[in-house]
Amino acid sequence: MPDAGPTAVLPRRPLTVGELLDSAVLLLRAQARVLVPVALALAVAEQLLLYPLRLAAGTVPPVWFVEFDRFGVFWLLLAVGAATEAMIILLLGNPAARAAGAALFGRAARPRELLGPAGARWGATALLAALVGVLMFGVALFGPVWLVGFAVLGAVAPALVVDRVHPLRAPLRSAALAVRGAGRAGWIRLLGYLVWWIVRLGLGIGVYLGLDSFDLVDRAWAGWLSLAVWAGVNAVAYPALACLDAVLHLETRMRTEGLDIRLSRARAGTPEAVLLAAGR
Repeated sequence: MPDAGPTAVLPRRPLTVGELLDSAVLLLRAQARVLVPVALALAVAEQLLLYPLRLAAGTVPPVWFVEFDRFGVFWLLLAVGAATEAMIILLLGNPAARAAGAALFGRAARPRELLGPAGARWGATALLAALVGVLMFGVALFGPVWLVGFAVLGAVAPALVVDRVHPLRAPLRSAALAVRGAGRAGWIRLLGYLVWWIVRLGLGIGVYLGLDSFDLVDRAWAGWLSLAVWAGVNAVAYPALACLDAVLHLETRMRTEGLDIRLSRARAGTPEAVLLAAGR
């Protein structure tokens, strides 16, 4: 199997946490020309959606902290943001999961293969994205409960397009995988989110303040500039998280369902063998 750096994009064996994070980055690097432009379009739409709520909450760039007399609106802003994040990551998880299936066999999927309709189940993906968005909005209203929702819903897209489960079973399949092994997959997904949240926060604030320190920020356009910076940062972070979901899903199946053994015994040497070996 060809390697990209010290770790193959997705070796056929259980991985350590560090190897999983590396594999997600390698998968993103291999498919950046597909995933990043799509993520950028979705991130821009998200920022435009959140902007009126930020104004209503009285927040200011680049951090968009809350004014305490408008905490109710700010809480709503956080819940909507949690929902849009989850929806975008799930939508990106569709091509990311199919790219991971190809990488499992040492093959880089072509852009047409990732974005085309053949086998993509885009309609079901969109419906599940809406469902997950509603669920994440609801749990985010209860504060820390958001952590549980985010942890268990990471494999919805991979379950749909790799395991080929019925759309209504995809969230259940995702939750079942997330809680196996003392919730290992769920904890790793939260860890990945924390890592990228720190990166996003540092870049989102740092780039804005760096420009401001050189007097390059026009106050009339400060809010729009901040939105552009956050959209650019999220255009990398969101597909990175989607790639982590994809490789984590396949690795969890190797660890708990013997997917690597099934594939080694499969007669087909293509990513379709993943479907034949699906644990459903």
